[in-house]
Amino acid sequence: MTQHHPQSHHRDIVVIGASAGGVTALLDLVAALPHDFPAPILIVQHVAAYAQSFLPQLLSRVSPLKARHAQDGDSIEPGTIYIAPPDHHLLMEGDTLLVTRGPKENRFRPSIDALFRSAAYTYGPRVIGVVLTGYLDDGTSGLWSVQRMGGVTVVQDPHDAEAPAMPANALEFVKADHVVPLAEMSTLLTRLTLEPAPAKPHVTKSELDLLQIELTIAKHDNAFEMGIIKKGELTPFTCPDCHGALTQLVEGKMLRYRCHTGHAYTVNALLSEVTQSVESMLYQSMRGLEETKMLLNNLADYFTKNQEPKVADLFSRKAEQTGKQARVVHDSIMKHEAMSSDLQFQKKKLP
Repeated sequence: MTQHHPQSHHRDIVVIGASAGGVTALLDLVAALPHDFPAPILIVQHVAAYAQSFLPQLLSRVSPLKARHAQDGDSIEPGTIYIAPPDHHLLMEGDTLLVTRGPKENRFRPSIDALFRSAAYTYGPRVIGVVLTGYLDDGTSGLWSVQRMGGVTVVQDPHDAEAPAMPANALEFVKADHVVPLAEMSTLLTRLTLEPAPAKPHVTKSELDLLQIELTIAKHDNAFEMGIIKKGELTPFTCPDCHGALTQLVEGKMLRYRCHTGHAYTVNALLSEVTQSVESMLYQSMRGLEETKMLLNNLADYFTKNQEPKVADLFSRKAEQTGKQARVVHDSIMKHEAMSSDLQFQKKKLP
């Protein structure tokens, strides 16, 4: 895939990412846009893979602009809102939209990061990247790429967001050009589309190569063949999704991880997945010990009724020992959940 920058003198590509609370935010945002808004708007709103999305119909009812789910091969038209379909990435290549089922990023498909990177790679300084309300930090890496490639970055004020974590995390790693409440967003976007696009910044070949590889992964799911492992530092960690080897990538001050099959994680997303996996295993261990205790007690009762007190006492003592082990695992779960809650609190703190 070659880098392609169609000629334009203005910022005329808008990409928006939202998660929890995003539907309400998007409705308010697009309702206030003018009917002659000069740029296409591409949206990733996190939805469940199995869910039917009615977002295009909802946005079309309140906005003067036409909204629809993007289809693979669509030409990009100004004044149109394109929405990523459930369980599909939305990407840009030249003047065309790509709708793919590449590997999940941060447990999501569609991925905000994947859309933002493709826009940044293709359109550079013409891009306006917007991060709205949501949990965790999908969008942070993509917004960093938008800024690195010369685009302008916009983040909803976390104090104004229904779920402040996603905009707060973006602001932790990206010095956004604009941080505004939702009520000011449409006016700002309209003004930004009238601004001239600046010159392309100097970007190293290695940075461009990594962007190209990541876009190809999102398109075709062939991370290993593309050599993603060689683009970062191989770690001893494994992917929570497929247990493949994880390589560590660095973007500014931000660490990311991508496995050799293509799944991608920020630190927060990877930590969340690992803690959930540990909790699941601990609960399974506790369940197994408690079931063992119940079986031993049942056997003790059986031999007591059959007047075999020595055998019954043996099973009773084993049941008591197993119960103690179960309590140790239970205490470990409580401590682990407390630690996980502390981490979640830290991730959701406002800047």
